[in-house]
Amino acid sequence: MRTYRHLQVCLLLAAALFLTCQPAWAIKRVALVVGNSSYQNAPLLPNPANDAASITATLKSAGFDVVDSRLNLAAADMRRALREFADQTRDADIAVVYYAGHGIEIDGTNYLIPTDARLERDTDIYDEAFSLDRVLLAIEPAKQLRVVIVDACRNNPFADSMKRTVASRSISRGLARVEPTVSNTLIAFAAKAGLTALDGNSKNSPYATALVKYIAKPGLDLRRAFGFVRDDVLQATGNRQEPYVYGSLGGEDVALVPVAKAEEPAQAANPQSEIRRDYELALQLRNKPALNAFLSQHPDGYYANLAKLQLNQFEAEEARVAATAKAQQAEQEQARLMSQGAQRVEREKAAADLKAAEEARVAAEKAKQTALEQATEAERKRTASESSIVAALSENKPAVGSTAADGSTAAMSADANSPPRLAALTAEPRQTDIAKADIAKSVQGELNRVGCFTGAVDGHWNTASQRSLSLFNRYAGTKLDTKLASLDALDAIKLKPARVCPVICDHGYKASGDQCVRITCAEGSFLNDDNECEKRRGKKPVAKRNANEGASRADRSRREISEPVADVPRRQATAKSSGGSGQVVCDAYLCRQVRRGCHLDYRGGGGPGGNTGNVEVCN
Repeated sequence: MRTYRHLQVCLLLAAALFLTCQPAWAIKRVALVVGNSSYQNAPLLPNPANDAASITATLKSAGFDVVDSRLNLAAADMRRALREFADQTRDADIAVVYYAGHGIEIDGTNYLIPTDARLERDTDIYDEAFSLDRVLLAIEPAKQLRVVIVDACRNNPFADSMKRTVASRSISRGLARVEPTVSNTLIAFAAKAGLTALDGNSKNSPYATALVKYIAKPGLDLRRAFGFVRDDVLQATGNRQEPYVYGSLGGEDVALVPVAKAEEPAQAANPQSEIRRDYELALQLRNKPALNAFLSQHPDGYYANLAKLQLNQFEAEEARVAATAKAQQAEQEQARLMSQGAQRVEREKAAADLKAAEEARVAAEKAKQTALEQATEAERKRTASESSIVAALSENKPAVGSTAADGSTAAMSADANSPPRLAALTAEPRQTDIAKADIAKSVQGELNRVGCFTGAVDGHWNTASQRSLSLFNRYAGTKLDTKLASLDALDAIKLKPARVCPVICDHGYKASGDQCVRITCAEGSFLNDDNECEKRRGKKPVAKRNANEGASRADRSRREISEPVADVPRRQATAKSSGGSGQVVCDAYLCRQVRRGCHLDYRGGGGPGGNTGNVEVCN
């Protein structure tokens, strides 16, 4: 049952991929065409009915889904037509209304006049005519584009006979300028605001003739189409009538009729290509039921061997998990017996069971590693072959095609131990129709998933992308070429189920899961250069000398020096004479050197107070 469910998932994914590869559904285009010629209370207008018929035929030939053509509508019929067309526009992408007939402008508002209008007074306009805003309201539900074409700028006969209830009410020639309030809406007038249009002398008016020529030209932008219409009308009327368009569109070209795409020649179905896509889909699901479902559909061949290698990897992982659980149980049992003081025989049996379980766990680990290496190597060789084919196709497509065709038979007989050869798989590898920018964009997206890339996923393989792949090589242990985005890199990154590169945060932030959060330090702490909170330390007191103490100490020193000691006689040293004997004699007033040829003779006494002491004796 589980296998059937996973097979259903595979089929649903395949259907989703198929639908995404299909072209977008064609847009729905609807149109309402009104031509009022036979007025009951005004002269006949010959051309509006002819103009409406020409526009109707043009839009139908352009492939419009609905073209509702109405002629000579009275007020009730015109009201019903607008209401029914509003229902058509609710699920339409493009809505177009074309009106040919009489129109009038009163107090800056434009009105379309039904065929049964009398308009005896100016206030009758509100009951007997339809404002242009009513038409815009009918086409407002259209999703992409709304277009109103008003060929009603003819000279209006009702304006001259109409009674004015208020003298200040303005009734102008032609129609008034209007600006649509809904985006992607264009309002085209046959003549500039305030001027009248010519009905023409031929079957159609000059304006309708030019519209038929350009409005349904495939791929022609609508603004350019109206520009060509303007040029033709100016030329046909001698510059007396200038059509005008109000409203605006975006920067892309907008055409009522898209360009018909050339039918591409149908390519013959490639069975090997279908098998390859099924294998890649099963590989993306990353489980045994998906691989078993693939093998049940494709039991033999190159991709079947690859699927078996992947299946061996899953089975080896299951065996490793089971062996690990058994080893843990044996360890717990041994610990229980030891704690309960079991007999020696039971303890020895538990130890033997634990040893056997541990050996089985180690063997399962090795088997799982071997299966993983085999599956990874097979995938690496397969993707490397695809990369070489893609590179060769970009340079010399015919040569590669012949190589692929020559090797197709050999690959079908490849076994599980033989290296994969993509040339034998299909003449169109899975990335043949994908540009290099798409490969780069896919690699950038996978690098973003594993946390190694934070730039814009735009397909430009720039310096930031190369640096991101270098980070992946460092943390994943791979040696991928960083100069280009290859299928090798794409598949290698896809094999990583979780984040590979750690979160790197700026100073002041720390990693929290896959995000960087600001570091908030507690009060009294600060963020240091190591991005850690550090407690602030108080300032140590610095010893300072007291100025007064220093001054008093200096004064004390000076007093000690200036005060003489009582028991020390006051002396005054004299300069040593060059010819003296070297002895010094002192009296109560001064000291001097003993003169040459003299000597000192002690006569008794001495010291302060004028005692004799030493005296100088000269021969």
